[in-house]
Amino acid sequence: MSPIDRRSLLKAAAVAGAAAQFSWALGTNAQAAPGAEAADADPVTLDWLEDGGLGAAPGSTVGVPWPKGAYEKDQSFSLTDADGKEVPVQSWPIGYWPDGSLKWTAHAVGAGAGSGKLTLAAGSPSAPAKKVTVDKSGGTIDISTGVITAKIGKSGSTLVKSVRRGSTEIAHTGRLVLLRQPEIEDGDQGAEKYERFESVIGDVEVEQGGPVRAVVRIDGKHRKGDRNWLPFSVRLYFYAGAESFRMVHTITYDGNQEPGKASGDFIRGIGVRFKVPMRDAAYDRHIRIGGEGTGLLREAVKGITGLRRDPGAAVRTAQFEGKKLPDPSTWDQRVTTRLQYIPEWGDYTLSQLSADGFTVRKRTKKGHGWIGAGGGRRASGFGYVGGASGGFAFGLRDFWEKFPAQLDIRGAHTDTAEVTLWLWSPEAQPMDLRFYHDGMGQDTYPEQLEGLNITYEDYEPEFGTPYGIARTSELLFWAHESTPGAEDMAQQVEAVRTPPQLAAAPGQLIKAGVFGKLFAEPDRSTTAKAKIEDHLDFLFTYYKDQVEQRRWYGFWDYGDIMHSYDPSRHQWCYDVGGYAWDNSELSPDLWLWFAYMRSGRADIFRFAEAMTRHTGEVDVYHLGKWAGLGTRHGVQHYADSAKQQRIANTTYRRYYYFLTADERVGDLMHANVDSDETFLVLDPIRKIRTEPYTPDRNALSIGFGTDWSGLVSAWLTEWERRGPKWEKAKARVLSTMETIAAQPNGFVQGSALYDLDTGKFATADKAVVSVSHLSSMFGLVELNAELLDQIDMPKFKEAWLDYCRYFNATKAEQKARYGSDFGSLLLFQGHSRLDAYAAVEAEDDKLAARAWRQFYSSADTWDYKESTDWSTKKIEGPTGLVPGSEAAWVSTNATALYGLAAIQNLALVGDKMP
Repeated sequence: MSPIDRRSLLKAAAVAGAAAQFSWALGTNAQAAPGAEAADADPVTLDWLEDGGLGAAPGSTVGVPWPKGAYEKDQSFSLTDADGKEVPVQSWPIGYWPDGSLKWTAHAVGAGAGSGKLTLAAGSPSAPAKKVTVDKSGGTIDISTGVITAKIGKSGSTLVKSVRRGSTEIAHTGRLVLLRQPEIEDGDQGAEKYERFESVIGDVEVEQGGPVRAVVRIDGKHRKGDRNWLPFSVRLYFYAGAESFRMVHTITYDGNQEPGKASGDFIRGIGVRFKVPMRDAAYDRHIRIGGEGTGLLREAVKGITGLRRDPGAAVRTAQFEGKKLPDPSTWDQRVTTRLQYIPEWGDYTLSQLSADGFTVRKRTKKGHGWIGAGGGRRASGFGYVGGASGGFAFGLRDFWEKFPAQLDIRGAHTDTAEVTLWLWSPEAQPMDLRFYHDGMGQDTYPEQLEGLNITYEDYEPEFGTPYGIARTSELLFWAHESTPGAEDMAQQVEAVRTPPQLAAAPGQLIKAGVFGKLFAEPDRSTTAKAKIEDHLDFLFTYYKDQVEQRRWYGFWDYGDIMHSYDPSRHQWCYDVGGYAWDNSELSPDLWLWFAYMRSGRADIFRFAEAMTRHTGEVDVYHLGKWAGLGTRHGVQHYADSAKQQRIANTTYRRYYYFLTADERVGDLMHANVDSDETFLVLDPIRKIRTEPYTPDRNALSIGFGTDWSGLVSAWLTEWERRGPKWEKAKARVLSTMETIAAQPNGFVQGSALYDLDTGKFATADKAVVSVSHLSSMFGLVELNAELLDQIDMPKFKEAWLDYCRYFNATKAEQKARYGSDFGSLLLFQGHSRLDAYAAVEAEDDKLAARAWRQFYSSADTWDYKESTDWSTKKIEGPTGLVPGSEAAWVSTNATALYGLAAIQNLALVGDKMP
């Protein structure tokens, strides 16, 4: 069936619900169409992204989409495994369709979820044998998984006061630590003097209370004396039957580092610290530190192997395996009588100061020398300290990818060991976030525009600040009743490195009709289609390989990719103004998520996940006057003076949120609901205005492209989620759609004056043609497809379809329609998906043909063509820093737009290919 025929059937099927949808658009709460559940509510198969299933992780949470009208908001769900056995599940809504029916639901599973496929269906959920319970009545919040119990602090510096397994305390005094270095000496490791700060709890909230999953959110700052700074937000996740729990840790930088000055708020270390009681004899205390892969350093605090005298094979083997040793009276007495002369190694450190190397060292105790204990390239970020009576395992995800990181164990020979997971290693150079140049005389707007014309960097004094950027890290902790065996620990290492993720198959996403119906599963049924699929695979593989070859790693950098390539140097333009880090320019985030949703590929999901974590945190301001705005691409993620909606765009977060129900990304999206207020703070076109301009909250100039697409995505998402401000968000969606449609030239008008109080655009007095090739390339295409799928507003639809029809039209056609052509435009290949969308909506085969003509034969010189050499060239020394490959013709702008156009054209007009 052709996509156009499919559209006709969808229209026919929707007739029964049209009245309800229209009444909803006017503001009423219509109910789902009767009988919809029987037609649409088929069971859904969930599978694990990677092999191994849940493994040693505490649990997993997945988002599942449903067709319109399939389920009411109070629907319950059951889960079964391949044998029909019930699996306990906790479900809740995370998104609604316009008629109030469920659009997205989240489902959490805990221990016992297994490693095979699961089936989700309407029904009563099975209760876990060991439920998660939450008690908020006392001075702490007490959470039990049925296996471990944690006491969460409500105030003070300790986030996790204790973690117990039965009557045994495994860990306690879990808190955050921060080292601040007030001065930095350029060219060396910096001054040794630093200040110690600890976490101070501000607010605590139980967001979920079981029975399968409990979530506690803790917000606060780091304090020393009278100073409070570096805000944190920590979530702790507990799952039924689990012996472990998860932490999602976010810091937001609010320090001061002035360009050219050696004093300021230089972070020397950021860490999470626990104390671990040590009850066993020194020879029954064990240290485990993760190396490469699932490799482990496996040692005892007091080793009885490798000695001059042999305690016996059974004793040696037991110690290496982490088992309690037999009574020393049964050993060879030549060892037993000399135990006091065997050193006790109480301190261990693994430091990963680059993506390519870690070292491990140990010492007996403070005040004595360190001894090298090994090293390698990339450590897993996992460790353990404990003994026969219990121990604490811990891990930091993306350990080497987000270097410099470090694991410390201190005092394992004493009654209490201390464990610190350093998100920023104190052995690394201090965190230097100063702007990278002195301005080079760009003091005026004309000078800054000249700089833009040579390095593509939009510089402005004091704008290249990190104040307000954030970073999120993920950690896991296990409370063990004894030292686990090697295979169990190998599973824990895997859980740290790649947290198990349940997922719905692409077919379910397509069937549910979410995200604008703009993607279909890969199709190689014809030579032409297969060639496009090959190109899509090539582009993803190339970027995946470039991350490794170019070492796009580091605490602030991991997850982003570069913008442009310099073929003369055989190097990406990492040091050239606006050509360096991409910062979501032209929507590579969307390309990756659409590539995942149509394929279900785990490697694409993980790539997109890392990018979503990065671009939503590091490239966007969360504090200060620019909160809610993102920063245009540049040498540093916050360097460019263009602070814009298009980078903070909620569209780039929606996919990850709805697929995983991730609360942190949910925070980011909710924070954008009021970001229209940012137009009072910063004029986006201040450098090119010729007339005086004072922001007026009732008459703000806002564009219908990159500005409005960022705003409306936040409003739509808040509305779908029924967030705290959803009614305001709903009103903003509808009022801005209506008033864009009312403009003399609709979207072609380009912009209008926006009233912050009414949420409406003023209707322009005269028709204007103002079209930019960037306007629809930052999520507007995808957002409008979703809006039109959910809201029956014919005039808005007409305005958008007109824009789609005429962007790629001839100048004569544009002039005939609007009285003026659109001027010089670019990105025709990327805009071919607008032709495809309009072709389906209007059932116009000529537009479908034009979509493919522009896709294959765009007039833009840097769009990808079939004649492009779709291959890489080998790089070796002395040409490059490291051996690898290059495709000098690749640019991230073109890649993102080619990828989105290919995916959407194939889905919409794939049967109309020439």
